[in-house]
Amino acid sequence: MPVRLRPAVPNRHPATPPCRRLTGPLALALPALLVVSCAADRSAAPPTPAAPLPGAGGADTARDELAARAAAAQDRHLVASYTLRAPGAPDRTVLVTTAADGGWRVDVPGGVSGGEVDVSLAATGDGLFQCVLPSAGRPEPAGCVRLGDPDEPVPHRLDPWVQHPFTDWLDVLTDRRSPLSVSSAQPPAGAAGSCYSVETTSASVNAPLDVGIYCYDADGTPTAVHTAAGALTLAGAPAPGPVSVQLPGPTVEGGPAGTAAPGASNGTL
Repeated sequence: MPVRLRPAVPNRHPATPPCRRLTGPLALALPALLVVSCAADRSAAPPTPAAPLPGAGGADTARDELAARAAAAQDRHLVASYTLRAPGAPDRTVLVTTAADGGWRVDVPGGVSGGEVDVSLAATGDGLFQCVLPSAGRPEPAGCVRLGDPDEPVPHRLDPWVQHPFTDWLDVLTDRRSPLSVSSAQPPAGAAGSCYSVETTSASVNAPLDVGIYCYDADGTPTAVHTAAGALTLAGAPAPGPVSVQLPGPTVEGGPAGTAAPGASNGTL
Protein backbone atom coordinates (compact mmCIF):
# COMPACT_ATOMS: atom_id res chain seq x y z
CA MET A 1 0.00 0.00 0.00
CA PRO A 2 1.56 3.38 -0.97
CA VAL A 3 2.63 5.76 1.81
CA ARG A 4 1.09 9.22 1.71
CA LEU A 5 3.48 12.08 2.33
CA ARG A 6 2.29 15.21 4.06
CA PRO A 7 2.55 18.28 1.91
CA ALA A 8 5.39 20.59 2.92
CA VAL A 9 4.32 23.51 5.07
CA PRO A 10 5.59 26.82 3.67
CA ASN A 11 8.06 28.70 5.88
CA ARG A 12 6.26 31.80 7.10
CA HIS A 13 9.27 33.23 8.95
CA PRO A 14 12.16 35.42 7.69
CA ALA A 15 15.35 33.83 6.48
CA THR A 16 17.19 34.76 9.71
CA PRO A 17 16.77 31.87 12.17
CA PRO A 18 14.44 32.86 15.01
CA CYS A 19 15.43 32.73 18.61
CA ARG A 20 14.67 29.17 19.71
CA ARG A 21 12.19 28.81 22.47
CA LEU A 22 13.07 26.49 25.30
CA THR A 23 10.30 24.58 26.99
CA GLY A 24 9.91 22.40 30.00
CA PRO A 25 12.04 22.35 33.12
CA LEU A 26 15.09 23.65 31.29
CA ALA A 27 13.33 26.89 30.43
CA LEU A 28 12.30 27.37 34.06
CA ALA A 29 15.70 26.53 35.47
CA LEU A 30 17.88 28.47 33.07
CA PRO A 31 16.23 31.79 32.16
CA ALA A 32 19.63 33.45 31.77
CA LEU A 33 20.64 30.88 29.17
CA LEU A 34 17.52 31.71 27.17
CA VAL A 35 18.39 35.43 27.21
CA VAL A 36 21.98 34.78 26.11
CA SER A 37 20.87 32.42 23.37
CA CYS A 38 18.44 34.99 22.01
CA ALA A 39 20.97 37.80 22.16
CA ALA A 40 23.50 35.73 20.27
CA ASP A 41 21.07 35.40 17.31
CA ARG A 42 20.67 39.16 16.95
CA SER A 43 23.05 41.25 14.85
CA ALA A 44 25.75 42.94 16.91
CA ALA A 45 25.21 46.69 17.48
CA PRO A 46 27.92 49.03 16.16
CA PRO A 47 30.53 49.88 18.82
CA THR A 48 30.28 53.25 20.56
CA PRO A 49 33.27 55.47 19.68
CA ALA A 50 35.68 55.97 22.57
CA ALA A 51 35.63 59.41 24.16
CA PRO A 52 38.76 61.48 23.43
CA LEU A 53 41.34 61.64 26.16
CA PRO A 54 41.33 64.87 28.16
CA GLY A 55 43.79 67.37 26.69
CA ALA A 56 44.48 65.27 23.59
CA GLY A 57 44.60 68.40 21.43
CA GLY A 58 46.77 70.42 23.83
CA ALA A 59 50.06 69.92 22.00
CA ASP A 60 48.55 70.80 18.61
CA THR A 61 46.90 73.87 20.11
CA ALA A 62 50.18 75.10 21.60
CA ARG A 63 51.99 74.44 18.31
CA ASP A 64 49.37 76.43 16.38
CA GLU A 65 49.50 79.30 18.87
CA LEU A 66 53.30 79.49 18.76
CA ALA A 67 53.32 79.40 14.94
CA ALA A 68 50.84 82.28 14.88
CA ARG A 69 52.88 84.35 17.37
CA ALA A 70 56.10 83.70 15.42
CA ALA A 71 54.38 84.71 12.16
CA ALA A 72 53.28 87.95 13.83
CA ALA A 73 56.88 88.49 14.99
CA GLN A 74 58.06 88.21 11.37
CA ASP A 75 55.71 91.07 10.49
CA ARG A 76 56.68 93.13 13.55
CA HIS A 77 59.05 96.03 12.78
CA LEU A 78 60.60 97.45 15.94
CA VAL A 79 63.55 98.84 17.80
CA ALA A 80 63.81 97.16 21.21
CA SER A 81 66.31 96.62 24.02
CA TYR A 82 66.78 93.22 25.61
CA THR A 83 68.69 92.19 28.70
CA LEU A 84 71.11 89.40 27.83
CA ARG A 85 72.16 86.96 30.53
CA ALA A 86 74.69 84.32 29.51
CA PRO A 87 76.74 81.83 31.54
CA GLY A 88 80.08 83.25 32.66
CA ALA A 89 79.37 86.80 31.44
CA PRO A 90 77.94 89.96 32.99
CA ASP A 91 74.46 91.11 32.03
CA ARG A 92 74.39 93.19 28.87
CA THR A 93 71.81 95.20 26.91
CA VAL A 94 71.26 94.10 23.32
CA LEU A 95 69.62 96.43 20.79
CA VAL A 96 67.44 94.74 18.15
CA THR A 97 66.17 96.49 15.02
CA THR A 98 63.83 94.88 12.49
CA ALA A 99 62.93 96.95 9.44
CA ALA A 100 59.93 97.12 7.12
CA ASP A 101 61.99 96.00 4.12
CA GLY A 102 62.99 92.75 5.87
CA GLY A 103 66.40 93.93 7.01
CA TRP A 104 67.58 93.56 10.59
CA ARG A 105 70.40 94.59 12.91
CA VAL A 106 71.42 93.29 16.33
CA ASP A 107 74.03 95.16 18.42
CA VAL A 108 75.76 92.95 21.00
CA PRO A 109 78.11 94.47 23.61
CA GLY A 110 81.06 92.13 24.10
CA GLY A 111 79.86 89.97 21.22
CA VAL A 112 83.30 89.08 19.83
CA SER A 113 86.90 88.57 20.92
CA GLY A 114 85.88 86.77 24.09
CA GLY A 115 83.63 89.60 25.25
CA GLU A 116 86.24 92.31 24.77
CA VAL A 117 84.78 93.95 21.64
CA ASP A 118 81.28 95.11 20.78
CA VAL A 119 79.79 93.89 17.54
CA SER A 120 76.76 94.42 15.30
CA LEU A 121 75.32 91.87 12.90
CA ALA A 122 73.14 93.26 10.14
CA ALA A 123 71.34 92.07 7.02
CA THR A 124 70.49 94.63 4.35
CA GLY A 125 69.70 94.49 0.66
CA ASP A 126 73.46 94.57 0.05
CA GLY A 127 74.31 91.52 2.11
CA LEU A 128 75.03 90.11 5.56
CA PHE A 129 77.55 92.14 7.57
CA GLN A 130 79.55 91.97 10.77
CA CYS A 131 80.42 95.41 12.12
CA VAL A 132 82.93 95.93 14.91
CA LEU A 133 81.84 98.86 17.08
CA PRO A 134 83.95 101.29 19.10
CA SER A 135 84.42 100.05 22.67
CA ALA A 136 86.86 100.15 25.54
CA GLY A 137 88.77 97.27 23.98
CA ARG A 138 88.73 98.82 20.51
CA PRO A 139 88.44 102.62 20.34
CA GLU A 140 88.74 102.78 16.52
CA PRO A 141 85.72 103.87 14.43
CA ALA A 142 83.16 101.26 13.41
CA GLY A 143 83.88 99.20 10.32
CA CYS A 144 81.84 96.48 8.60
CA VAL A 145 82.87 93.31 6.77
CA ARG A 146 80.54 91.60 4.31
CA LEU A 147 79.97 87.96 5.26
CA GLY A 148 77.71 86.91 2.38
CA ASP A 149 74.23 87.31 0.96
CA PRO A 150 71.41 88.57 3.22
CA ASP A 151 69.83 85.13 3.67
CA GLU A 152 73.07 83.23 4.34
CA PRO A 153 73.71 81.88 7.86
CA VAL A 154 76.34 83.47 10.06
CA PRO A 155 79.44 81.20 10.15
CA HIS A 156 79.69 79.31 13.42
CA ARG A 157 82.97 80.87 14.54
CA LEU A 158 81.43 84.34 14.10
CA ASP A 159 78.02 83.54 15.56
CA PRO A 160 77.12 85.42 18.79
CA TRP A 161 73.75 83.51 19.00
CA VAL A 162 71.71 86.58 19.92
CA GLN A 163 70.30 87.31 16.46
CA HIS A 164 68.68 83.90 15.92
CA PRO A 165 65.42 84.44 17.91
CA PHE A 166 64.66 87.45 15.69
CA THR A 167 65.72 85.99 12.34
CA ASP A 168 66.04 82.37 11.17
CA TRP A 169 64.46 80.72 14.22
CA LEU A 170 61.18 82.46 13.40
CA ASP A 171 61.16 80.54 10.11
CA VAL A 172 61.51 77.28 12.06
CA LEU A 173 58.73 78.15 14.49
CA THR A 174 56.27 79.02 11.71
CA ASP A 175 57.01 75.89 9.66
CA ARG A 176 54.67 73.09 10.77
CA ARG A 177 57.05 70.55 9.20
CA SER A 178 59.80 71.45 11.66
CA PRO A 179 60.57 68.57 14.08
CA LEU A 180 59.35 70.37 17.20
CA SER A 181 57.39 69.45 20.30
CA VAL A 182 55.57 72.46 21.79
CA SER A 183 53.66 72.92 25.04
CA SER A 184 52.44 75.90 27.03
CA ALA A 185 54.81 77.17 29.72
CA GLN A 186 54.85 79.60 32.61
CA PRO A 187 56.64 82.88 31.85
CA PRO A 188 60.17 83.02 33.28
CA ALA A 189 60.91 85.65 35.92
CA GLY A 190 60.64 89.12 34.43
CA ALA A 191 59.00 87.93 31.21
CA ALA A 192 55.52 88.76 29.93
CA GLY A 193 53.20 87.43 27.25
CA SER A 194 52.39 83.87 26.23
CA CYS A 195 55.24 81.39 26.67
CA TYR A 196 55.90 78.01 25.10
CA SER A 197 58.33 75.22 25.87
CA VAL A 198 59.99 74.08 22.64
CA GLU A 199 61.92 70.84 22.17
CA THR A 200 63.25 69.19 19.03
CA THR A 201 62.05 65.71 18.06
CA SER A 202 64.87 65.04 15.59
CA ALA A 203 67.90 62.95 16.51
CA SER A 204 70.14 65.12 14.33
CA VAL A 205 73.00 66.91 16.06
CA ASN A 206 72.21 69.99 13.94
CA ALA A 207 68.98 71.03 15.64
CA PRO A 208 67.00 73.73 13.78
CA LEU A 209 66.95 75.90 16.91
CA ASP A 210 67.85 75.83 20.60
CA VAL A 211 65.40 74.14 22.91
CA GLY A 212 64.01 76.40 25.60
CA ILE A 213 61.21 78.82 26.47
CA TYR A 214 59.91 81.27 23.85
CA CYS A 215 57.57 84.13 24.84
CA TYR A 216 55.60 86.62 22.72
CA ASP A 217 53.09 89.40 23.19
CA ALA A 218 49.82 89.22 21.25
CA ASP A 219 51.20 91.60 18.60
CA GLY A 220 54.18 89.33 17.94
CA THR A 221 56.77 91.19 20.01
CA PRO A 222 59.32 88.66 21.34
CA THR A 223 59.36 89.22 25.10
CA ALA A 224 61.76 86.49 26.25
CA VAL A 225 63.87 83.61 25.00
CA HIS A 226 65.54 81.29 27.51
CA THR A 227 67.92 78.57 26.29
CA ALA A 228 71.06 76.89 27.59
CA ALA A 229 73.16 79.45 25.66
CA GLY A 230 71.58 82.43 27.37
CA ALA A 231 68.43 84.37 28.17
CA LEU A 232 67.00 87.42 26.45
CA THR A 233 64.29 89.46 28.19
CA LEU A 234 62.55 92.53 26.80
CA ALA A 235 63.78 95.55 28.77
CA GLY A 236 61.16 98.15 27.82
CA ALA A 237 58.45 99.13 25.39
CA PRO A 238 59.63 98.80 21.77
CA ALA A 239 59.67 101.73 19.35
CA PRO A 240 58.50 101.45 15.73
CA GLY A 241 61.09 100.02 13.38
CA PRO A 242 62.61 101.93 10.45
CA VAL A 243 61.97 101.37 6.77
CA SER A 244 65.47 99.91 6.44
CA VAL A 245 68.47 99.42 8.70
CA GLN A 246 71.68 101.39 8.41
CA LEU A 247 75.13 99.95 8.97
CA PRO A 248 77.00 101.65 11.84
CA GLY A 249 80.06 102.23 9.68
CA PRO A 250 81.53 101.84 6.20
CA THR A 251 82.45 98.53 4.61
CA VAL A 252 86.16 97.87 5.08
CA GLU A 253 88.75 95.37 3.89
CA GLY A 254 89.93 92.62 6.19
CA GLY A 255 88.53 89.62 7.98
CA PRO A 256 85.73 89.44 10.54
CA ALA A 257 86.30 89.05 14.28
CA GLY A 258 85.52 85.69 15.92
CA THR A 259 83.55 85.26 19.11
CA ALA A 260 86.43 83.59 20.96
CA ALA A 261 89.12 85.53 22.77
CA PRO A 262 92.37 85.93 20.82
CA GLY A 263 94.39 82.75 21.08
CA ALA A 264 91.46 80.74 22.52
CA SER A 265 89.15 78.19 20.93
CA ASN A 266 85.88 79.56 19.63
CA GLY A 267 82.96 79.68 22.03
CA THR A 268 79.49 81.16 22.32
CA LEU A 269 78.00 83.83 24.51
